[in-house]
Amino acid sequence: MTQASPDTATISLPIGSDADLAWVRQRVRQTAAELGFGLVQQTKLVTAASELARNTLVHGGGGRLEITALAAGPNRGLRLTFLDTGPGIRDLQQAMTDGFTTGGGLGLGLSGAKRLVNEFCLDSRPGAGTTVTIAAWASGAPSPRSGAG
Repeated sequence: MTQASPDTATISLPIGSDADLAWVRQRVRQTAAELGFGLVQQTKLVTAASELARNTLVHGGGGRLEITALAAGPNRGLRLTFLDTGPGIRDLQQAMTDGFTTGGGLGLGLSGAKRLVNEFCLDSRPGAGTTVTIAAWASGAPSPRSGAG
């Protein structure tokens, strides 16, 4: 996963209610626009963020989002880290399979979010919570270190 520059501040937002989900979407769109993301890129990033924030709330019992602007030379990006201390994911491979769901949805949340961003990393252990980190780059610029986990 790409590193933020040392002078970059990280914004932390709580995810504990449906109202927080709306605030997450708004803040991600605003930050992406400020960094020069086009409308389509903003929409993809907000869609991924919305799915992951909802998972944090519904499956993780709530948590937080950390938003960090990225810079790699002239490239500008955005890293979003969703953290919870919920029950964790027992089978990561199964959870990343299209169509798998534990919540009655379409089962496209994690795998769909991964397809919408340049970088994706999922870390979860049963009983220890889940952390999902994604990154996207403005103007379709490839990430300096593209290594989705």
